[in-house]
Amino acid sequence: MSEDSGRSRIEGVVLHRGDAGYETARAHALWNGLTPDRRPDMIVRAACEQDVRHVLKVAASRGLHVAVRAGGHSWCGSPLRDGGVLLDLSGLDRWEIDADSATATVQPGAIGSRFARELARHDLAFPAGHCPSVALGGYLLSGGLGWNSGLWGVGCASVLEVTAVTSDGDVLRCTEEEHPGLFWAARGAGPGFFAVVTRFRLRLQPRPSALATTSCTFPLAAVGPVADWATETARELPANVELSLLLATEGASGATDGPSSKVVVVTATAFANAHPEAVGALHPLRSRPLSERPLSRQLDRPTSLAALYAAATDLWPEKHRYAADTLWSHESYASLLTKLGEAFAEAPSGNSVVLAPVSPVSQEEGLLRNMAFSVLGESYVVPYAVWSDPAHDHVNVRWLREAVRAVEPWGSGHYIAETDLTADPSRARRSFTTADWERLQSVRAEYDPQGLFFSYLSGRCGPE
Repeated sequence: MSEDSGRSRIEGVVLHRGDAGYETARAHALWNGLTPDRRPDMIVRAACEQDVRHVLKVAASRGLHVAVRAGGHSWCGSPLRDGGVLLDLSGLDRWEIDADSATATVQPGAIGSRFARELARHDLAFPAGHCPSVALGGYLLSGGLGWNSGLWGVGCASVLEVTAVTSDGDVLRCTEEEHPGLFWAARGAGPGFFAVVTRFRLRLQPRPSALATTSCTFPLAAVGPVADWATETARELPANVELSLLLATEGASGATDGPSSKVVVVTATAFANAHPEAVGALHPLRSRPLSERPLSRQLDRPTSLAALYAAATDLWPEKHRYAADTLWSHESYASLLTKLGEAFAEAPSGNSVVLAPVSPVSQEEGLLRNMAFSVLGESYVVPYAVWSDPAHDHVNVRWLREAVRAVEPWGSGHYIAETDLTADPSRARRSFTTADWERLQSVRAEYDPQGLFFSYLSGRCGPE
């Protein structure tokens, strides 16, 4: 097939650099308002799954590398590269739910919160991402740290099968038995994955019908003892309770000179089937003594997934600019958050936060088996710089990177979905165990021997 005939068979929108609409499409490639100065040669918004094969053939014929986006939530802008083709799968957003078998088949552009809403109609659920606008494609490829992961595991643990288009245009059904190497890589390889997944078949869960939340707010100065208390309490919580620590600015307005009331918030949400069950699951938060007096406390408040998504929207507002990084560590949360708290006290934006999900990802037998994703430490922290004014890009990115440098000596790895791959070329390698990294290179050589797909992003992204 010639290059021209391949392009003519693409049903979706094809834009070249310089075309009308190109810059708008480039800016919309990322959810983040901080768009890096990188420009693909072509941007293609696929209209159907068949477009994927045609795009790969055109790219191969022109000697262009391919990057893929589903929802564009990569903080460092992994899908946006200089040169090559950006293949936009956001238009592939359908799903089919089989309530009888508690499974679903979803396309990569499906939005997690919309999918969750539809599952609820069938009394089913899935550990979708916490931010409501995250698409399932990149989320599942990166592992997927989502709702109720202490009980259900990471999102990719529920992937039963993927349909993947390889660099030579083959459409492969990948399971633990068929193309097991590619299936393994599709569960955790993240933005360096070397094929295009057009469908995921997912295992679903019964929908928890009663959710309840307990939250306590303390002064930032108390972060060390509060983190120790939360960590000890988490050990007594059942697996269906999700507990996190958040360093935030109370009443943040987003202005650089905004409110200075820095706090640490402990939040625990129980996913249960009746309110008394949820209250019982949250009981350790009431029964364990803590010498620090909270500024405020709400106990056992009934909530819903819609309310949780609304809170996440407040935490990560649209039309803002973001920089983020991650760190797995064997150090205690108290040590990590005390150090990050010192940095957070100087955060230039009132909207910036530091998140520490204390509840462990489920490591039940089988849930972390046969996947590139792995838990790389007992503690996990994610600092986010969040601001709105482009004039403040430099100071906010600098703050984020200095905050991470303060705790990086304690690091044992990163989470590939959210780490700043531009900060250090070794970030990608350190997001996997040594054995998994070596296996990824081997599987890549098998399924993408000519290197059609871009590997992991590295290099400059935004101000240093």
